[in-house]
Amino acid sequence: MSDATLPPSAALAGPTNSPARVLGASLIGTTIEFFDFYAYATAAVLVFPTLFFPGSDPMTALLASFATFSIAFFARPFGALVFGHYGDRIGRKTTLVAALLTMGISTVIIGLLPGYERIGIAAPLLLALCRFGQGFGLGGEWGGAVLLATENAPEGKRSWYGMFPQLGAPVGLFLSSGLFWVLLHFMSQEQLLSWGWRIPFVGSILLIAVGLWVRLSLTETPEFQKAIDKEERVAVPAAELFRHHKRSLVLGTFVALVTFVLFYICSAYLLSYNIKVRGISFKDALAVQIYGSVIFGIAIVIAGKVADRTGRYAFLLVVTALIAAFSFALAPLLTGSVAQIYGFVTLGMFLMGLTYGVIGAALAAPFPTEVRYTGSSMTFNFAGIFGASLAPYAATWLATAYGMWAVGLYLLAAAAITMVCILLIGRDKV
Repeated sequence: MSDATLPPSAALAGPTNSPARVLGASLIGTTIEFFDFYAYATAAVLVFPTLFFPGSDPMTALLASFATFSIAFFARPFGALVFGHYGDRIGRKTTLVAALLTMGISTVIIGLLPGYERIGIAAPLLLALCRFGQGFGLGGEWGGAVLLATENAPEGKRSWYGMFPQLGAPVGLFLSSGLFWVLLHFMSQEQLLSWGWRIPFVGSILLIAVGLWVRLSLTETPEFQKAIDKEERVAVPAAELFRHHKRSLVLGTFVALVTFVLFYICSAYLLSYNIKVRGISFKDALAVQIYGSVIFGIAIVIAGKVADRTGRYAFLLVVTALIAAFSFALAPLLTGSVAQIYGFVTLGMFLMGLTYGVIGAALAAPFPTEVRYTGSSMTFNFAGIFGASLAPYAATWLATAYGMWAVGLYLLAAAAITMVCILLIGRDKV
């Protein structure tokens, strides 16, 4: 095939990545990052209240543990700014490698930390610092992985390609929850609290090595290579973003709001609710989460296929309306039988997969190539602050103070805000 018959971006870019390599690299990177992230979320419920916050009553210790959990979401925009700057200046590939290393090193160190009984107040402080490092790395990882996929996508397949980095979230959740579940089959709860919890954190170094090997074999994306060739890069992408793209940044943040609220109610909060309130065993509570991750993954694949046919704008409007309707079922399902809890997870994680599957491509769409890494990363991570950082804490507090109906109202409010912002941002920007 001659250059004349190639797509314009391919002719300019030179050697290109194969679809399998692109999609594999975007998937494995986010899988590793989210494995690390969810391992912390699981340990924040099962282990950290006892190990790092002893001496408090169980609910206070859990809330303190969730507070350290939230630190990562406030760190993520800083990671988005730093990694986004270099991703828009020097390229997607190099920046993704650096983000993966930042996240991975922070995770491994968590697995080596001594507890409160050994070093006192320094233990939770070091835990918080490492959690900041996790968030900082993930802040740079997500946007680059989405761009790696979508900027290599053929015409009409951006939602499908953009689905692959999103699929890393349920795969990471499945692996992290599954590993804790396996550990509990081979050791007692006391052994898990003593040393077993460290295995997922330290063991993630093997996944990191695989991820680095895959990513170092990539070439730059065609669209970014085109920006290099045409000298379209800007000196300070963040300044350009805040100067000319504030509307897309603000609306994009709240387009993703309900995605985060729904997910952390259906994962971190549900895990703590099942164990602390319902009295379900650790293993059975993790089994619920593993099941939910499978439903989550299936729905993401469906979303990637359907959204390319219907358009992301219409697709997101319909799914957001369904999440609003689901909020009214939250309290009856969660306060019912174990079968009803599985019903809650089935509906909640399916809806979560539908919205999450397209949100990556939707958040990248409004921004030009020269600020797309920074812009998509900032919107996603600002949404994490408003939607995810406080979701487990807020849901726990609302349920304790007012009852489960208040948690449903919280989800409904998030859906309403997202619906308004999708309508405001418009079809052409999603």
